Amino acid sequence: MTPPVLDGRVRRSARRKAMPPIRFNDSPESVNTHSKKRKTTPDIKSQRNREDIKEDCTSDGDGGLSAYELERLENIRQNQAFLSSMNIIQAMEELKQFTSPKPSQRGLMRSHAAVKEVLPARKSLRLLNIKAETLTLPPEPSGKLTYTPYLSLKHPAGPQPMNPVNMEQGSKLPSQLLELCSEDLTTERKMDLKLKEYCSALKIMRITEETVAKVVKERVFSAAFHPCTSSLLMATGDMGGHLGLWKLGGDWGDDGVLLFRPHTRPVSCLAFSRAQPTHLLSLSYDGSLRCMDVEKAVFDEVFIEDDLRTFDFLSHDCSTLLVGNRNGEVAIVDRRTPGNSHESLHSLDPKTLRCVSVHPLQKQYFAVAENSVVSIYDSRCLKKNHSQAVSTLQGHSLSISSAYFSPRTGNRVLTTCVDNYIRIYDTSAMTAESPLLTSIRHNMRTGRWLSKLSAVWDPKQEDCFVVGSLSNPRRVEVFHESGKPLHCFKDDENLKTVQSVTAFHPTRNALLGGNSSGRLHVFTD
Repeated sequence: MTPPVLDGRVRRSARRKAMPPIRFNDSPESVNTHSKKRKTTPDIKSQRNREDIKEDCTSDGDGGLSAYELERLENIRQNQAFLSSMNIIQAMEELKQFTSPKPSQRGLMRSHAAVKEVLPARKSLRLLNIKAETLTLPPEPSGKLTYTPYLSLKHPAGPQPMNPVNMEQGSKLPSQLLELCSEDLTTERKMDLKLKEYCSALKIMRITEETVAKVVKERVFSAAFHPCTSSLLMATGDMGGHLGLWKLGGDWGDDGVLLFRPHTRPVSCLAFSRAQPTHLLSLSYDGSLRCMDVEKAVFDEVFIEDDLRTFDFLSHDCSTLLVGNRNGEVAIVDRRTPGNSHESLHSLDPKTLRCVSVHPLQKQYFAVAENSVVSIYDSRCLKKNHSQAVSTLQGHSLSISSAYFSPRTGNRVLTTCVDNYIRIYDTSAMTAESPLLTSIRHNMRTGRWLSKLSAVWDPKQEDCFVVGSLSNPRRVEVFHESGKPLHCFKDDENLKTVQSVTAFHPTRNALLGGNSSGRLHVFTD
């Protein structure tokens, strides 16, 4: 229908007239609409300039800018001005500072990682006009089924050669490694520093990009310093049974890293022999305790038993070992005896056993971290079952991760418990119940993806210990036995992860920390 004509005018809808199109002020379309509106009522000068620019652009051919392109550039300029007024560009630059940098690429190279198998592309047999194969089900198993638990990999039998898996097959160990491990240690420093001097020495220690390297492939479970002083040599074990050696600043392997795999499951405990520095003992969940002999270039079997968890040296010459398993039993092992069995086996606690620590002076005493109590036993009075403890350390409400005698006198025992407390006990008198001296609150809830935190003594100091932390920014903390924090190791550039495993060098001012990606972070002076 044709709208009616009144007095020569066409009648228009009032609703269409009252509702103009909605445009946001900061959208590009709004800028274009405003520019169009300005074109309806421009001043004469701007219109003349626009026409002159248009004539110049068209006269130059493709080399000039058209009126549309000039209008587009003006829109971009206005948008940039709007963003600058809201400080969005500045906020984006500030956010770049909080992005975590790439982890250190030193150490094990990516080329040694396991290469994924490339499978052929799957194609439809129907589209290819190929008849599908007729599959038949396998016969049902007869007899009794046996359940194989996860990660029940057995240890490889017999001694194994020290063949680095990150080097070409057939490569020999570097001769410098044997020279470093055979270094004379008679000049070992044994004097403790005063507390003020000790704090000053800690403040000098720094971490750099060169002192961070990937030493093992998986999560770090244990780590230890070699006692040599001319260079820093470290050993670490991971979740997959790998054992890595790293010489700081070394030129062998991958940036001084040599990787071996003497075990098949997590390496929970490592220790260098003080009497024979060329020997490194490693204990794994696969049920094997091995000795890495650098001089013979072989991993010898020392002790074989299921569910092994921890060990310590029971004699000053490191020839006798005290080995604990998950079933609450301890075995006394003499390395001089042929074979890989124990001398005696003693049942202490029917529940789990996580850590053993031998007294540094009176070697007959050893502390055992049992379910929720730490007990001190006398190895001369052990029985096959129901051995009586000489002293007990009470006060823990949950399971205990570790318990260690102080390194020089053994007058203190340092315990770490999942109830978020670190405790120090007085064991100088060996009474029936050792008194609690200090209790320090510390977050221990690492979860399943991190190794458990454990506070460990500094071998150079009788009354100071170190422990990792879950706080942000990431750090490693040093405490006095009184509970006073002495120093906090932090670095925004080179320390971005939780250091679950920590250890001090026995003579030098050096501290290492291991994380869940297999990297070691070293602070040194």
